[in-house]
Amino acid sequence: MSDYKLILPSMGEGVMEATVTNWIKNIGDSISEDESVVEIATDKVDSDVPSPVAGVLKEILVPVDGIAKVGEPIAILTVDGVVEQADSAEEVDTNSDQEIADAAKSIEAEVATIKTETVITSSDDKFYSPLVKSIAKEEGVSQAELDQISGSGKDGRVTKDDILNFVKNRSNQPAKTVATTSVAAPVAQAPQAQSAPISVGEGDEIIEMDRMRKIIAQNMLQAKQIAPHVTSFVEVDMTNIVLWRDKNKNEFQKKHGEKITFMPIFIEAVAKTIQDFPMINVSVDGDKIIKKKNINIGMAAALPSGNLIVPVIKNADQFNLAGLASQVNDLANRSRNNKLKPAEIQGGTYTITNIGSFGNTLGTPIIPQPQVAILAVGAIVKKPAVIETPQGDMIAIRHKMYLSHAYDHRVVDGALGGMFVKRVAEYLEAFDMNTPV
Repeated sequence: MSDYKLILPSMGEGVMEATVTNWIKNIGDSISEDESVVEIATDKVDSDVPSPVAGVLKEILVPVDGIAKVGEPIAILTVDGVVEQADSAEEVDTNSDQEIADAAKSIEAEVATIKTETVITSSDDKFYSPLVKSIAKEEGVSQAELDQISGSGKDGRVTKDDILNFVKNRSNQPAKTVATTSVAAPVAQAPQAQSAPISVGEGDEIIEMDRMRKIIAQNMLQAKQIAPHVTSFVEVDMTNIVLWRDKNKNEFQKKHGEKITFMPIFIEAVAKTIQDFPMINVSVDGDKIIKKKNINIGMAAALPSGNLIVPVIKNADQFNLAGLASQVNDLANRSRNNKLKPAEIQGGTYTITNIGSFGNTLGTPIIPQPQVAILAVGAIVKKPAVIETPQGDMIAIRHKMYLSHAYDHRVVDGALGGMFVKRVAEYLEAFDMNTPV
């Protein structure tokens, strides 16, 4: 018998720590290989951590609501024989501690205020991780300042990024402003101090935002502050696609074991269009444009809570229609059941949101950073339309849909944004009714 350290695994780019929300297993419980042991929450997604080995849970190192860093042990298992594993956090994630150290050094170089020794304590309302306390002490952040930072973590907890953003913003203010102002709001947070006072009347219900709602609010505000949004609209004739799907959906499911919705067809058209207009598949880094090699398309999916999450289909251009249907159905199902892995909602280069699923015909979506464009597909409705025939123009009932294309005007001009959405419409309208199942 030997001890095995269960390590918090890497959960995708930019995710450095997680909050333990629930231990699925108790001390003394047997654990099978790949069986989930603990539920965690990051600033991006909720997930669970499976054990790579079979054993018995001997010790829990991080309690519920505790913070664990990527690469650190969160539990100890008793296993049969000797199991090889990384001896330290550095072997699991060599960049974690270095990134934290580099960030702290960078902040130290920028801070021009006088640092004071500070003792930071947690309370019933405010819990601070050892990392946050360490940064606060190093940067001279007082208890009062820390208590007024609006945290983006679970239940409003202040994360490493929150305090580093606070220190960075504070360093850009005059010294006297730092001395008299309790908190400088990070860019990503709503300007609550400037909001009009809200009166609460008798019978009004006060609902606390959950962690996901806070993250969405911050991300949406940040996206609007960063990117000047422009939206172009195109109406597309979906008749061929609707008739093809109605005719073939049963055979498609029988052959591939997957339901065929409209989303895989939308993704296929967008992937083709990105290949035609690759400068829509970019990100902005200061005054540099990063042209992405891979076409990773996110699709906004509704959660049971009413919030939205955006799982990403990596290399979407490399799948055929059946492959895209499989990807779409799998990600949508696991989104609804909160089973997505953190890496599966990261790395998107373009996003599609289906506002038509709510009966909406038009929308002006917000571009998710660091992407530069997003497409909203509206409801498909029957309309009388003029069509051209060899016998002349005629009025017929057609299945019509609006596409709303929002793009970042810093790098996407109206010509590119407009041509892009027009090309998507052209691909959809040219859908072959004889496309094999």
